[in-house]
Amino acid sequence: MITIPKGTKDILPTDSYKWQYVEGVARDIAKRFSFKEIRTPVFEHTELFQRGVGETTDVVTKEMYTFRDKGDRSITLKPEGTAGVARSFIENGMYGGVLPAKMFYIIPAFRYERPQAGRLREFHQFGVEFFGAKGADADAETILLAQQLLETLGLKVKLFINSIGCPTCRAAYNKALKEFFEPHLDELCPDCKTRHGKNPLRLLDCKEENCRKINANAPSILDYLCPDCAAHFESLKDYLSAAGVSYEINPRIVRGLDYYTRTVFEFVSDNIGAQGTVCGGGRYDGLIEELGGPATPAVGFGLGIERLLMVMDSCGADLPEADKPTVYLAGMDAACRQKAFVLAAQLRKQGILAETDHMERSIKAQFKYADKLGAKYVAVIGGNELESGVMNVKCMATGESESVPFANATEYFSGK
Repeated sequence: MITIPKGTKDILPTDSYKWQYVEGVARDIAKRFSFKEIRTPVFEHTELFQRGVGETTDVVTKEMYTFRDKGDRSITLKPEGTAGVARSFIENGMYGGVLPAKMFYIIPAFRYERPQAGRLREFHQFGVEFFGAKGADADAETILLAQQLLETLGLKVKLFINSIGCPTCRAAYNKALKEFFEPHLDELCPDCKTRHGKNPLRLLDCKEENCRKINANAPSILDYLCPDCAAHFESLKDYLSAAGVSYEINPRIVRGLDYYTRTVFEFVSDNIGAQGTVCGGGRYDGLIEELGGPATPAVGFGLGIERLLMVMDSCGADLPEADKPTVYLAGMDAACRQKAFVLAAQLRKQGILAETDHMERSIKAQFKYADKLGAKYVAVIGGNELESGVMNVKCMATGESESVPFANATEYFSGK
């Protein structure tokens, strides 16, 4: 027997309606904020992620699914959504159109890492990208979109914000970090020893317990912000406060990808065991230029749908029930099943959820199956019904029955 690859998961019909609900809410919220959907390829040239995500990040150094294609090109299954959207923004000349460009996506993404609760090797993301607006109002609007989505889905989360500055002020901060960690080099994990020399900011993102204890006393980036970055962060706080959004400042948030600048934020839940980030994002003003486009400010976020559903389940968020048939049409013999088949087809054309027998079950077995499906009504067609053109319809909730002519079926079941 061939089994599913490690770190992947089938989304069965018993659960897919939950995904459809979450995706539907996400699309609706994005639409309210005038974000339009973009769809990019599942794989891209590896260089896109090396340049865009960052060569020293865990995503690039450890987690990417990379292979050579038949043309000996290095191809990578996308580990996140932003880089592909940025590539498309440049390649399709959207920077020359009407700005800001506001886009969202719902994608599969791939990272080779140890599977755990809410974290798979193939996972799914909802994300938004907001290109062309440099003000903190764009950051605040992006945060508001994420908050409205999470609240609509019934999640209880806390918002944490930070600023990691721009390349100008971060140079001084990186120097301060290197000096702070220098006496602790022997205590750091192998990855952090490498980060110390190449990208000190990544030291704050390490998940190793000993490294976390050390960096708890590291200097704060907020003490090193240049005047422009400090003013941007103050403006963000003003916009959030004006909109009634509660937040906490966490100077240890740096996010895991190199393209972030200035604003970074996370929505965190404590309903999944240890505290966990449900949604994270921030500003990435240098990404478009890094990928060969014109300097373009940008901000966005991404959230994992698997993790989102897990948090919704743990905090008791309401989910709609799966769609159930309005009517199950039961036929006693071959001729009756054919009539049931035709009636079901007619009802479906009018938007009525109808089901019928395909397994040559007995009437008793068909009633049991209809009950399992949650059908509201069962319409029985036997020889007498076939001859008279009138079927017997039973309400499964009350047990009451009434006669309904075939010709009136659509009218009868509409709105039931």
